[in-house]
Amino acid sequence: MKQVGKITHYYGKIEVAIIELSDSLSVGDQIKIEHKNGSGFGQVVDSMQVEHAQVNNAKKGDAVGIKVIDKAEEGDIVFKE
Repeated sequence: MKQVGKITHYYGKIEVAIIELSDSLSVGDQIKIEHKNGSGFGQVVDSMQVEHAQVNNAKKGDAVGIKVIDKAEEGDIVFKE
């Protein structure tokens, strides 16, 4: 697994996490979100947005929003499998 970013914000009501990317990420990638306590969950990136626009690919430095299947927290680490 390779670290691709860090969660900077989580919107609980709409279940969207904002990820500050340290590497590229694409729709279809398998990711794992790891909490500070070592637990976490995996999922496929179904869709993502950059500044409210749908994108298929994002690059290092982008802040992307993705719908997540479980609760995320600020500071959680995102890995690409």
